Amino acid sequence: MTWLNTAMFDKLRGAARVAVLTGAGVSAESGIPTFRDRLTGLWERFDAAELATAEAFRRDPALVWGWYEWRRSQVLGARPNPAHEAIATMAKHVPHFTLVTQNVDDLHERAGSTQVLHLHGELARPYCERCHRPFDLSINIAEMPEGGCRIEPPRCPHCLWRIRPGVVWFGESLPGPAWNAAREAAERCQVFLCVGTSALVQPAASLTICAKRAGATTVQINPNPTDFDDEVAYAIRGNAGEVLPRLIEEVW
Repeated sequence: MTWLNTAMFDKLRGAARVAVLTGAGVSAESGIPTFRDRLTGLWERFDAAELATAEAFRRDPALVWGWYEWRRSQVLGARPNPAHEAIATMAKHVPHFTLVTQNVDDLHERAGSTQVLHLHGELARPYCERCHRPFDLSINIAEMPEGGCRIEPPRCPHCLWRIRPGVVWFGESLPGPAWNAAREAAERCQVFLCVGTSALVQPAASLTICAKRAGATTVQINPNPTDFDDEVAYAIRGNAGEVLPRLIEEVW
């Protein structure tokens, strides 16, 4: 493979602190559509970005809640792929390992990763819009039509207010604790891997530059060119599910 580089392997093998940032491309290899993929079914006439806002939820809560439940049903039917599994394996070889993800699914956790920093929230953790208490999901996903459907959001059992999806919508701030921990990991790591992300969504994309400025060896794994191709020390072109298992094999 053209990306094989012994210097990069040595950097990773000798690193006591490694941080990994994953994006939609990693979950896409498990069949989870990205925001850039064309929607189908009931959602065919919508842009995903138009549904992922607080304004859209206030305007039509049943439409937005139904869409997120449809997305959650896709996640429940998906399985972790070799990229998720390779990242979980990598963590076992590194004394101080931090996994940061822009993805809202739980595929990293199901592959064995722990203490994942979810910058954009989690589909499986909705909460009350008013009192912010977490809500235990009880909808029977199996009954959802294949193309999705409108679903009225459930109500909080404590204050009877509306439950909202547990994700960070466009225009909202990232969760402070997760973001602060991600920044600290980027600033302290010796190797930083950016995997399956377009490097367009801020502020998550800034973590790669943060790590570079702090002196870390930066590695990008992506099947397509990104704005970071000339910024990172190593730009590897390929699918995460193919590159990461091979990387683990070569390094450890």
